[in-house]
Amino acid sequence: MSRNAHDDWWRHAVIYQIYPRSFMDGNDDGTGDLPGILQRLDHVRDLGVDAIWISPFFQSPMRDFGYDVSDYRAVDPLFGSLDDFDRLLAGAHQRGLKVIIDQVLSHSSDRHAWFLQSRESRDNPKADWYVWADAKADGGPPNNWLSVFGGVAWEWEPRRGQYYLHNFLASQPDLNCHNPEVRQAALDNLAFWLRRGVDGFRLDAINFCMHDPQLRDNPPKATSGQQFLSGQTASPYAMQEHRFDHSHPDNLLFMEDIRRLLDRYGAVGLGEVGSDNSLTTLRDYTQAGKRLHMAYSFDLMGSDSSAAFLHKALTQLQTVAEGGWCCLAIGNHDVQRVASRWTGGKADADAAKLFAVLLGCLRGAVCIYQGDELGLPEADVPYERLQDPYGLNFWPEYKGRDGCRTPMPWHGAAANAGFSNAEPWLPVDARHYALAADRQIGREDSVYECVRAFLRFRKGQPALLDGDFALLPPVNDVLAFTRHAPGQRLLICCNPSAAERHLPEPPGAGFAWRELRALSGHQAVVGNLDADGLRLPPWAVWIGELT
Repeated sequence: MSRNAHDDWWRHAVIYQIYPRSFMDGNDDGTGDLPGILQRLDHVRDLGVDAIWISPFFQSPMRDFGYDVSDYRAVDPLFGSLDDFDRLLAGAHQRGLKVIIDQVLSHSSDRHAWFLQSRESRDNPKADWYVWADAKADGGPPNNWLSVFGGVAWEWEPRRGQYYLHNFLASQPDLNCHNPEVRQAALDNLAFWLRRGVDGFRLDAINFCMHDPQLRDNPPKATSGQQFLSGQTASPYAMQEHRFDHSHPDNLLFMEDIRRLLDRYGAVGLGEVGSDNSLTTLRDYTQAGKRLHMAYSFDLMGSDSSAAFLHKALTQLQTVAEGGWCCLAIGNHDVQRVASRWTGGKADADAAKLFAVLLGCLRGAVCIYQGDELGLPEADVPYERLQDPYGLNFWPEYKGRDGCRTPMPWHGAAANAGFSNAEPWLPVDARHYALAADRQIGREDSVYECVRAFLRFRKGQPALLDGDFALLPPVNDVLAFTRHAPGQRLLICCNPSAAERHLPEPPGAGFAWRELRALSGHQAVVGNLDADGLRLPPWAVWIGELT
């Protein structure tokens, strides 16, 4: 039965991403779990978000920390049980939070029963459920496709005498979504969770579900472009134009199948899109009412946060992705924390406040990664404590994703910052104790209270929720744009740098603006507009309303 099938809450939702291994340990084994999330849901509710997105908690060998699923309908004992999930789901709904869970449709674990059967022979019932291909005459792999995590994207399987495709780890074989039986099995797995009451799915690497059946070689990349995941600059993966290994046009029909299922339950689909032409892909995958509701790309997850870069990126979002819908994110579990990435490694509370306000002023849904509301910098994880295979493969040029996945600090004076009484799976960074939640909640000058105040302010501004978005020409390294809804026009000016900026001519000349004191009392850096123009100290924001 449909649940609010026509409710478009998702269009301007604030979604809080929870990485369960690192959120809260409920049973003191050193790893976060579902009961731990339930313990800390009040923190999320009080922040003022609309929904939580929970990264994978399904049964898995954990070679890629849950993104290698061996049973799509079972909770891994590391995280608890199905009963624990049901209690968490009920607890979130009782607090007015919607629940979005990860789903990995492009690949499974090599421990999944489907793959164990598929690899045995070329004529068993699951023989065509994965992407298999014969070797070249010289025994080499079928083509030149590369794995995101390093090396060739093909692994030899002696039982079948064939190679299988893996876009990520060799332990993550690619499902053959060209096969209608595979697509139906994926839809059945989605329906299992929809019947339990989830409000939607975040669909991992969703454009990787289908490949070129002819297995044509990818051409070399002629120009540098947006990289999928920040480590690609250290990987030969960045040297190819990924024309044939993913984003096949037939995959859009699969998105339409998924959308029809979601609509029957009134649920939402959020796609992760990683490709050379990410915004075009995002647009195609989120055609209104037809495919996924929204998607996000990695275009705002690089290291450049200059006003010029942001203006260019947001201009492209407006033009290329027009007709689709974005869920905007500047951080997640795959990239260096924004508090370090956008400050040149010099984390600053004022910068963290600005980044949160800027994100919330853009057009679309937004996603906040756990710990960004505390302004956590990237953790320094020594090599001997690294867990991420991506970092282990490319150290020291790329240290992997462990630095953004360390445990949430809850209590500044407690062992392991209150995350667990046992040694955590990743170490707590020494700098994170002073930024723990209990050190920030109730302190007006904290990042947490600033983000909470802004999210409360945002809910009351029609222009920020549903308004049009228009960039103003960049001047003196200031990012300025307007949001306009019937009855309200807002001007937002941001200085995303550690140097003061001054605009002698007020933005939007010819209009009279009054300052909206959205962050009054929270010691965020706010610009000053007077007869001499607009003065923006480092990391400052100024929000005005047309009078």
